Amino acid sequence: MTIVSKSVSEADASLTRALKIFENMPGFAWSADPVGKFTYISPNALAYLGTVQQDLDPLADEDEFGWRRVVHPDDYDRIAARWRHCLQTGDRYDTEHRLRRADGVYRWFRNSGQPARDAEGRIVEWYGTTIDIEEQKRAEATLRDRERELSQLVDMVPSHLWRLTPDGQPTFFNRRMTDFLGLDVANMDRPGISRLEAMIEAVHPDDALEFRHALNHCLATGKSFALRYRLRRADGVYRWMSSRAEPMRDHHGRIAQWYGLCHDIDNHVKAEEALRERERSLWQLVETLPAMIDCATPDGEPIYRSQQLREFLGYNLEDLDEAGKPRLAATLDAGVHPDDLAAVKEKYAHSLATGEPYARKHRLRRFDGEYRWVETRAAAMRNTEGAIVQWNVICLDIDGEVRAQEELRLAQDRLARASQAASLAELSASIAHEVNQPLAAIVANSHACHRWLSAEPPNVERAKITSERIVRDANSAADVISRVRALFRQSLEPRKTTTLQSAIAEARNLMAEEASRRRIRMDVDVESNLPLIAFDRVQLQQVLINLIRNGMDAMDCATRDKIIGMRVRRTGAVVRTEISDRGQGIHLPEKIFEPFFTTKEHGLGMGLAICRSIVESHGGRLWAEKNEPKGAIFIFTLPVEPETAS
Repeated sequence: MTIVSKSVSEADASLTRALKIFENMPGFAWSADPVGKFTYISPNALAYLGTVQQDLDPLADEDEFGWRRVVHPDDYDRIAARWRHCLQTGDRYDTEHRLRRADGVYRWFRNSGQPARDAEGRIVEWYGTTIDIEEQKRAEATLRDRERELSQLVDMVPSHLWRLTPDGQPTFFNRRMTDFLGLDVANMDRPGISRLEAMIEAVHPDDALEFRHALNHCLATGKSFALRYRLRRADGVYRWMSSRAEPMRDHHGRIAQWYGLCHDIDNHVKAEEALRERERSLWQLVETLPAMIDCATPDGEPIYRSQQLREFLGYNLEDLDEAGKPRLAATLDAGVHPDDLAAVKEKYAHSLATGEPYARKHRLRRFDGEYRWVETRAAAMRNTEGAIVQWNVICLDIDGEVRAQEELRLAQDRLARASQAASLAELSASIAHEVNQPLAAIVANSHACHRWLSAEPPNVERAKITSERIVRDANSAADVISRVRALFRQSLEPRKTTTLQSAIAEARNLMAEEASRRRIRMDVDVESNLPLIAFDRVQLQQVLINLIRNGMDAMDCATRDKIIGMRVRRTGAVVRTEISDRGQGIHLPEKIFEPFFTTKEHGLGMGLAICRSIVESHGGRLWAEKNEPKGAIFIFTLPVEPETAS
């Protein structure tokens, strides 16, 4: 009796412990009889659901279960069908569904049930657990969303993505690559050919061997894959691709798989080819232009010379590189004529400092040592901000043109002198013809007068008459001379009232080319706000050009300080103009204005006489003075208009 009581007590204790375990486990415990009626539901489950056990049993009048009221409507039919199937077959019951909490909130649970059988195999009871898997479901949903987003990202990225096994067999293509190739990894399997070989078949035949070698090298060494090749599109068109692949390794460092990216660069490659072709065409154009091209850095250092220029000079850029000497200076020193070098360097320095275009004519030494006239022009190439990034220079050989112009000028000078000589000869003949008769009459009457006075007795009356005839003939000769002088007087044209600045500027521009050729500098100093004067522009230009040219001729023998000065000032009621030179000076300041008087070997002696005649016809005065320390100054004045003078 004691032993039995002890056994019952131990059994009760075990049952109590089991109940405590069921009631405190992280889930709900339940049991049911073979027809599905609950025999036990843990109190925490009933508290969670807010119901009692009897409300969860099968309903007597219909094939329904009482727990329908706590199961989500969308899940009930599915799990009820599964529960009926398990009750009939004895299969393990395992479902996931949502249960309504006492506050009306649904949460996901995993419901598992296992049948218990007797010795004959009959089901005597069902035992199960119901575990809250809401957080797991949410994590799974989040993971599915992330996987979906990642899948969309992989399919939408504007590149072809692929994955290979460690031995190089394709296992994945994204949608863009599948659409491009017209096939997927799943339908690449063919008898006798691997997926890798099937993928290589889409590579251009000219690129396939290089592709195979590069990929095999990466698979063997584990190094990254990078290659540009042509890949066949589904329509048969090959397009250039830039492909890269990296291995993914496990925690032991072994390659688990390869991930690759293939980017369509066909448009980029074609643009590069077009750019290279354009660059080649431009360089060919530069090299074949009938001109010498040079390019320099923003500070003027040469960086490129065309073939024409290299052949003209006979050396390359690198041939003149010297330690401590800039390439520009070395180039100018080696090529520019010594007489032109200083002016060329000054002009270059000005353009580099200001960014202004450069333009100058000078002599440049050719490869054979001959100096030839060239015209050099340079312009700055700027970026969008306006900063100079390069100087572009063009050099034209104008030696033939310069020599032709010089020969033309000499021919014109010879023609002018011949014309002057012919005109002078004709004029001399005319003067001789016109003066000859009155002179002959004077001589004859003089002899007659002498005879009448020598007679015995002297015939004074006849001598008087003869002397009157001599006076008459002398006046006739004077009239002839007056008419000759009139030939050298300028006809008076309508005069324009203006200032002298424009006439001075025009005269300077007309003589600029000759001054440059003769290496003479013209310094112009014109007072501002000069008053108005009335003058014939053409006649006044004749005066200015004649005086400037005389000054240039006077300095032909000078070797330095060859300067023509032009100074204009107002002095009282006149405007005073001075033209100075640094030649040999003048010894007879007044005589040089006489007609036919000249100090030049081939001069006619009429230029200064005409200049004085023009100035005097304008109401002015022209004279010459000595210049200090050497040379001459020709000065002429013109009267100011009365309104201005007042």
